[in-house]
Amino acid sequence: MTQVEGGCLCGQIRYRANAEGAMTAVCHCKSCQRQSGTAFSVLFVVPKDDITIQGETKVFNDLADSGNKVMRHFCPNCGSPVISKLEANPAIVAVKAGTLDDASWLKPALHVWCASKQPWVELPEHLPRFDRNPG
Repeated sequence: MTQVEGGCLCGQIRYRANAEGAMTAVCHCKSCQRQSGTAFSVLFVVPKDDITIQGETKVFNDLADSGNKVMRHFCPNCGSPVISKLEANPAIVAVKAGTLDDASWLKPALHVWCASKQPWVELPEHLPRFDRNPG
């Protein structure tokens, strides 16, 4: 079992996750761009039972294009985005990869919401890409 740890900028929120088999994606949707303050968000997705979180997050309920809620959890002290939960798929948690203590193991497997990617972002040819969310 590959355990990873991470947390927010100030350390008030900490998590531990089993990253074995985690899927890593790069999301180019406008909401991820706004939340991250940059061109995309790198996420690793784990089953909800494979992550434990210490500390209390605040939640912003965003709406996906489908109309389903995306519950964006962030630190109420420093504002760091930490995880997202999806109403459409409550069995998973999307963890913001930038919050990992060590992200050297990450290898993005695909790019999603490429229809809204910034024009100056170049995508690697060898990875699958989807204009929207493939699920």
